[in-house]
Amino acid sequence: MLVTDRHACDDRRLEDVVEAAVEGGVNIVQLREKDLPAAELYGLALRLRKVVGSQALLLVNDRIDVALAADAHGVQLGGNGLPCEIARKLAPSMLIGRSVHDAASAGVAVASSADLLLVGTMFASRSHPGLTPAGPPLIRKVAALSTLPLIGIGGITAANATQVISAGASGVAAITAITMAPDPKDAAARLVAAVNEAWPTAPLHKRH
Repeated sequence: MLVTDRHACDDRRLEDVVEAAVEGGVNIVQLREKDLPAAELYGLALRLRKVVGSQALLLVNDRIDVALAADAHGVQLGGNGLPCEIARKLAPSMLIGRSVHDAASAGVAVASSADLLLVGTMFASRSHPGLTPAGPPLIRKVAALSTLPLIGIGGITAANATQVISAGASGVAAITAITMAPDPKDAAARLVAAVNEAWPTAPLHKRH
């Protein structure tokens, strides 16, 4: 998963970075631009929906109204976002993701019909500078609660992605490892290769 941050694209258009990342193997793009007003976010979502085409899924962070309006594939709900069951009523055919930061919140998300869990923070990251990383052990704790797809987030690079998958995650999410890379396509491809390399040693029920 690529989580967007248009402010961390080295003066490149976000659309171009996303396109390169998808070409490199990213198969989920989460549009997360919290400072954009609804109209601008909607316009960006429409453009990214065209960019990803049939090669990747587009999720919109928290804004289920924008996700529905732009015909996105799903919504990624933050820890303080709408309850999953309410999102399901509003968008019954959409993929519902929930961000969790401990086993307790993961248990609640599992019970409320989330489709996937974004689990963090794995490692020290630029987007959460004051947060103490929980590390891959958190993936193990959450994996013990559910067979839902788990995506590790927070300071993920090609060098440490293997640890996250080996702990039981189905995949990883990255922001700056892709958006700030000189070659986003190559950076995405290296992350995908690291994930693929780790899958043979991952728990059987987590492989996809």
